Amino acid sequence: MPATTRTTLRRGLAAAAALPLLIGALASCGYGSDAKNDEKKVAAEGKKLSADTVRLGYFPNLTHATALIGVQDGLIQKELGGTTLKPQTFNAGPSEIEALNGGSLDIGFIGPSPSINAYVKSKGSNLRIISGSASGGVKLVVNPDKIKTLDDLKGKRIATPQKGNTQDVALLNWIAEKGWKVDPESGKGDVSVVRTDNKVTPDAFKSGSIDGAWVPEPTASKLVSQGGKVLLDETSLWPDKKFVITNIIVSQKFLTEHPDVVEAVLTGTVKTNEWINANPDKAKASANAALKSLGGKALAAKVIDPAWPSITITNDPLAATLKTQSEWAVKAQLIKQPELSGIYDLKLLNKVLKAAGEPEVSDAGLGVK
Repeated sequence: MPATTRTTLRRGLAAAAALPLLIGALASCGYGSDAKNDEKKVAAEGKKLSADTVRLGYFPNLTHATALIGVQDGLIQKELGGTTLKPQTFNAGPSEIEALNGGSLDIGFIGPSPSINAYVKSKGSNLRIISGSASGGVKLVVNPDKIKTLDDLKGKRIATPQKGNTQDVALLNWIAEKGWKVDPESGKGDVSVVRTDNKVTPDAFKSGSIDGAWVPEPTASKLVSQGGKVLLDETSLWPDKKFVITNIIVSQKFLTEHPDVVEAVLTGTVKTNEWINANPDKAKASANAALKSLGGKALAAKVIDPAWPSITITNDPLAATLKTQSEWAVKAQLIKQPELSGIYDLKLLNKVLKAAGEPEVSDAGLGVK
């Protein structure tokens, strides 16, 4: 993993290594279901910050490993002291945004497309992106009997998780660059883009109702375990092979009223990322144990082994790639030209990184002035 994507919070690593392994929730990425309250409430100890509680949302998803491990291992709670961390899990970007807008969520882990959509629809009034979390972990997997080359995608049925979501936008852009046409609303055209919940995509692939899918992990590796072939890793399409797949957002109201709490959460996520990157095998094993505990079934080694290393855990929000993703959505006619100025506020993250002797990260000119 590139050194620039790693933190060097050695004191945080020492503390983290002594903490229990992940007991949290990791499952395949899905969309379309409602939020569920996480019953686990971590006991708060120490000095209370400016808020009694902070409500943190995230997905039971491999690309949300920072939140999953940080919450369940107590790394974030440790930084909050007497302020209680109240976690919630979501399976849908819109549900998480609705919770943030409705005041039942303060901070959340979410993909770039929902962040852009929510920011634009609110005319820049509801959220800020305050950190990165993960890069990569998205692949085009196909039925090798039907599709042998990228040109063979023409006329085939390719699944994405949801209309306008991050993978959907990437596929539509790739199709356009091939010179092919697809209606962004219906998904019909030279390639049939089939919007399918990631939870049912493996069954759809197995039944032959789709010929392939542009999906995040571990869905991609599940398809490979069923005989699929990785035809394209999306990282190959990006400069430096990095692009944002998960970032951290905050309610602007909460950020204004409780910056000390937000800073504490970010300190916890930075330390969590250090532990994950320093202990990839332990983190992977912890994730699978958690999945078995919560869902009754762990991911098979042939699924989690290729899925885990394809995701890069990073504090950098990779803001330039979010800007590119928004341009792709405009090009696909899914959104109008957005005004993204002010979507980032990285001051607290850079404060945490500076204290650790780490270089600051960039907002690509889209930060709060």
